[in-house]
Amino acid sequence: MPRQLSAFLRLATALAIYGSIFWQVTDRLANNLFRPQEYFFYFTIQTALISATVLTISGIGALRGKPQSLRLSQVRLWVVSYEVVVAIVYNALLRGTEVLPGDPDYGYNWPVLPNEILHVWAPIFILIDWALSKDAVKIATKKVWWVVAYPLTWLAVSILRGAFAPDHWWAYWFLDPAEGIEQMLTYIFGISAFMIVAGFGFNALRNLVAKVQR
Repeated sequence: MPRQLSAFLRLATALAIYGSIFWQVTDRLANNLFRPQEYFFYFTIQTALISATVLTISGIGALRGKPQSLRLSQVRLWVVSYEVVVAIVYNALLRGTEVLPGDPDYGYNWPVLPNEILHVWAPIFILIDWALSKDAVKIATKKVWWVVAYPLTWLAVSILRGAFAPDHWWAYWFLDPAEGIEQMLTYIFGISAFMIVAGFGFNALRNLVAKVQR
């Protein structure tokens, strides 16, 4: 993919992500349903903000013709892994559930487009950019394992929050031990393993495409 096209795709996707979050927040504020301590705790929202920031930085770098550093390439690998896993988990397990616990009626009236951007279209465009852009630096296999550092940290904090916070709020139903400890652990280990597989898979994909592009 030409550098200019890659830069445009990254910046446009970042803008769409920021716009989607702004849309959701303002709509909830308008309906007096915005709880930032819940909204910004979702893995989807946190990774979306991380992704948009990384896309903006790498997009501006591509516009300027600046060589991409190993660290930025590594973070881009994390981003594509997080976004694709978020898309698959959402569409497999969470599509059709309430927008937020405690707001069942809002689920019939909330804006659909920003949710589709965050859970479908942004991950698709981020994957396309990762697979076809030419500026990513080769990442050593041992560094790919770091892809799970942030998800495991988020998971640990989520479990502590759900267990000890006064509201006992869980970001996702499959993390709630009330649904069954065995089921909870199954989903945790399954999604963690999926994240690792995604990291190694997308790193291998990037290396394969790089060979073809030479």
